[in-house]
Amino acid sequence: MHNSEMNDAVLLSNSHIEAIVRAAEQSLDVRRRYQFFVWTQSNLQLLIPHQVAICGAYQRAQRELVFDAFNNVTIADEVLLSLTAPRCVLMQQLQGLWLEARCKPVRVTVEQLEGQALQPQLAGLRAAGILELLVHGVSRPQRPSEIESFFVFALQNAKLTPQHSSYLELMMPHIHATWQRVQVVEREVNTAPQPTPVNGARQSGITERERQILSWLREGMSNQQVGQVLGISALTVKNHVQKILRKLNAANRAQAVARAMSMNLLDRAPVEQVKTAMPAEVF
Repeated sequence: MHNSEMNDAVLLSNSHIEAIVRAAEQSLDVRRRYQFFVWTQSNLQLLIPHQVAICGAYQRAQRELVFDAFNNVTIADEVLLSLTAPRCVLMQQLQGLWLEARCKPVRVTVEQLEGQALQPQLAGLRAAGILELLVHGVSRPQRPSEIESFFVFALQNAKLTPQHSSYLELMMPHIHATWQRVQVVEREVNTAPQPTPVNGARQSGITERERQILSWLREGMSNQQVGQVLGISALTVKNHVQKILRKLNAANRAQAVARAMSMNLLDRAPVEQVKTAMPAEVF
């Protein structure tokens, strides 16, 4: 296990300084879950490169940390669902390691994690090429065991460095505040019906079904989750996503969502409708 002790000054290049400033500035405009996802795919990637992010926030109603997953690479849906399930053993073990490190960023290899209950999740992470996790969070002052937010970042077929740990420590106040704000806004958002889509859909060739799928991708949902909402298979969703990427000339889902938003293809997603349409364990 590697701890970021921050004993030495973090060496920052001009590009990293600019990324920190821009990421901090842009975080102030993040209000919704999809905006958070897009934000993490921008300047934050230069500082903390990742393809999977598990974000947790303490919910007083449930009296526990509630986790959400964001990914821009293919990972088995059952693995992502298990990582965000209530009282996930793997997440609890990571929190324990973080507390042992005195609430400093910790890089944990998959091989360090142990326990029979973890084996399906660990096998899923290895299958996805994820061999190391970078974790950090925020606890209540003077009460480290009372965690307010907790984050796990992972990169496929690559290791994160002590420098990345240092960047994560620098950015954690902004990540924490932004994710907390998103939680508040998402709870308060109303369920007004979506207006009729604008002409951008016709100009781009995006169909109504593809626009629906884009709206759920904006919320960071997996193929399986989108399929459950729309009543179609995960494979059908995957095929739609590939068509969307081609039509919008996008390299990945985050880029497709960003371009769709710039073209006014998307309206506010009916978040509460998702919660009533999908099994409770998905959320």
